[in-house]
Amino acid sequence: MKYSKLNLAKETIAHKGFLKKIPDIFRMVNMWRKGIYPVKSMDLILPLLGLIYVISPIDIIPDFIIVAGVLDDLAVLSLAIPKLIREVDKFLLWEAEQKYSTNSAKIIDAEIV
Repeated sequence: MKYSKLNLAKETIAHKGFLKKIPDIFRMVNMWRKGIYPVKSMDLILPLLGLIYVISPIDIIPDFIIVAGVLDDLAVLSLAIPKLIREVDKFLLWEAEQKYSTNSAKIIDAEIV
């Protein structure tokens, strides 16, 4: 049986929002830590550090400075979340490829735009 990467991507990367992808993030980090999921370390570490920075009470610009304190957190989130979602989508596609890559199934390369 043949699977196209485009159809596989549509099935696995159902855009369900960031909050619903949190379990996928934990699974991705866990598989990366175990050495199962091949990804550049910086592609995971930088977005995760951005999220930790926002959650952490220690900021470059303290939050009690009303406008600037919130804006620095928003700037970090605007960079970290899209990068993390892209990495999770790549992970979900990789995970689906691993699931469907058996001897009887063949995955055909297609460009995802």
